[in-house]
This record gives sequence, structure tokens and C-alpha cells, in this order.
Amino acid sequence: MAATFFGRGGVSIPSLLLLHAHPPPLLLACSVLRHGGAARSSVRVMASAAGRPGAARRMLGSVRSGAAGGLRAGEAEVAAVPPSVPVRVAHELQLAGHRYLDVRTEGEFGGGHPAGAVNIPYLYKTGSGMTKNSQFLEQVSAIFRRDDEIIIGCQSGRRSLMAAAELCSAGFTAVTDIAGGFSAWRENGLPVNVR
Repeated sequence: MAATFFGRGGVSIPSLLLLHAHPPPLLLACSVLRHGGAARSSVRVMASAAGRPGAARRMLGSVRSGAAGGLRAGEAEVAAVPPSVPVRVAHELQLAGHRYLDVRTEGEFGGGHPAGAVNIPYLYKTGSGMTKNSQFLEQVSAIFRRDDEIIIGCQSGRRSLMAAAELCSAGFTAVTDIAGGFSAWRENGLPVNVR
């Protein structure tokens, strides 16, 4: 029996698309997230951790508890972990009104991008490799509100996951990473614009 999950704005997402060949999801509810001293609750859908002790903690990233972290007993500080979806689900979300943030370099973006995508590079190419865009958060904040529904993509999925995690940590509440990035977008024959 396939379940259906409802995202923001009532968009239904069949569980088979969300799972993308993964085990059934485990809903982790009411994790206390600390950002700037304020606590807030969060609900996340994560891959199943059944039969793998400690797997849920590893999926969440850095988990600290106890007085050393400045938390009361029973609370946990969890690193922001944005959800990731396959490109076909991301395309459906975009059609339903989510805004596409492309974090690739300007050159990559110019070679092709999803229609309506906004380009704000997360990393810049330098002579010695890549360096982080120190103005990334300010540039995103100038275009997007903290509660905008944003899907974030890059070339392969690595930069977009880092950018999505940073935005979640900065208080953006509806950020979704695109697994596989623009490479997977193109491979799936989804619409592409070239400047």
C-alpha cells in the first residue's frame, strides 16, 4: 500500500517518489532545533532506521545533548537537515509554485537551467579550486522570504545540500534540496532554458 505525503500548499507527493528506492520513512517529530538561542520544533521525514541502532541519529547529523551543549536534560540539539527529493518531484513542486534556487556558478547556469530558476552561486571558481560565496545568505535573503517554498539545485546535488542546510540553519522554513542536481534534471528530460 503506497502512502501519500502532503507538502506545503497541499501538494501531494506519492511516497514511492519520495522514497526513491529507499525503505519506508520514519517520521521524526518535534526535534528541538536551536538557532540563535531560540528553540523551535520541527518535523522531518527521514529514511527508515529499522534494524540499524543509531542510524536515525547519524541521518540527522550532529546530535548533542546534556548540560555541555547548554540544553536541559531530555533535549537534543540537531543540525538542520533539509529534505531532499528526486528531480521529478522537484519539477512537480516547481509547477505547484515552489521557487527554484540554482546555486551553480554563473557559467554553469548560463549553459542551461530550469525555467524560472534564480541563480545565486554558493561557491565561486577560483584559480585554486572553489571558494564559498561569503554573501550567499544576504543575496538569498534579498530575493526570498524566510517562509518562501524553495527548491535548491546545483550540478550534482552536493553544493545544493550544503546551501539548503545553511538556509535551514538561518531560519528559512520551507527549503528542499534536489537530489542529483541539474545533471539528473537533464537526464530525466525535464525542461531546460539556455540564456
